[in-house]
Amino acid sequence: MGNFSTSVLAVRGCRIRLMRAGAGDPLVYLHGASGAAWLPFLQQLADKFDVIAPEHPGFGESDTPAWLDNIHDVAYFYLDLLEELKLEGVHLVGNSLGGFIAAELAVRNTQRLGSLTLAGSAGLHVPGVRQLDSFLVTDEQRLRQFFYDPKRAEAMIARVLDPNNEDTALRNQTTVAKLVWQPRSHDPNLHKWLHRIDVPTLLIWGDTDRMFPKEHAQAFQQAIPGAKLAMIPQCGHVPQIEKPDEFVAALETFLGARKKAA
Repeated sequence: MGNFSTSVLAVRGCRIRLMRAGAGDPLVYLHGASGAAWLPFLQQLADKFDVIAPEHPGFGESDTPAWLDNIHDVAYFYLDLLEELKLEGVHLVGNSLGGFIAAELAVRNTQRLGSLTLAGSAGLHVPGVRQLDSFLVTDEQRLRQFFYDPKRAEAMIARVLDPNNEDTALRNQTTVAKLVWQPRSHDPNLHKWLHRIDVPTLLIWGDTDRMFPKEHAQAFQQAIPGAKLAMIPQCGHVPQIEKPDEFVAALETFLGARKKAA
């Protein structure tokens, strides 16, 4: 789909698959638990940005390094990756697990970041809010719950649950369990450090997200200084897939406004 390149990048001895297309300011997209893929919204963004989409350690064709134990390890790995690629002013975008990683990275060091965007992000525990536990449902049930419109789920189910990709799916699930099994999909200390994020931050959320309901977006917004919230109506957990035009418009509007302000 589109004209993107795929390469293998070694960072601190860990080889990962990296997809890239476009030109302009660097935009790094961190994928969710379902794995890495070059999707239409990335191609749209590549019209204006140098889009870089790495595959996390432990996923797909990337290495599973001996040091990979928790979400913090992945955050530090991506700090090393930004340094390895000598990127500056990076627009860091992450969905779900990728948002969790992006937030953990940003509380540690924003030196190479120009902005941060979290979409349906894991990472926080919000007391009293009911949410889907992805480990207690089948893969197909989980993917269907990602969407407001059940018809939109079919393409993602076909891609992620393709029998030819069973080994990859199992490997991805094993890594996800390692990273977010306990505590479940959150870091009990993350909320204490979100105030350290000192770059413009956007939250893009589907208003019917069952994985991390909109109260999670509100909790991130309260904790990150100056964070903006774009709530997409009639949309579930993966706005970049279910409502790609709205997702790209919200992100480009945010980054355009940031550029004018600068």
